[in-house]
Amino acid sequence: MAGDEDEALEERLKAALWLSVGKIVDEEMLKLGLNATPQFIGALTEMLWAQIENASEDLQSFAKHAGRQTISAEDVLLLARRNEGLETILRNCLDQQPSAKSRAPKKR
Repeated sequence: MAGDEDEALEERLKAALWLSVGKIVDEEMLKLGLNATPQFIGALTEMLWAQIENASEDLQSFAKHAGRQTISAEDVLLLARRNEGLETILRNCLDQQPSAKSRAPKKR
């Protein structure tokens, strides 16, 4: 039963991704005065889905290697280490966030 629920959830997520990718592609094609076929949108969605699966597996492995069950910001930065531009954006974004220690209630 849980397998059926997992498959149904995966299908809903893929459908939502397909819809989002389709909207973005349509907007960009309108700007460029071009058309994109449904097959192109489907292929792009499948490629993106595969990238998301790979990234999620890597993030889980990084957390497990560190002895944690929760993925942290450090894991995401490690994943982005080979993309200097993305890593810079993520570090800047992280630097702008209040630290977890400042959000946590102080012990007395």
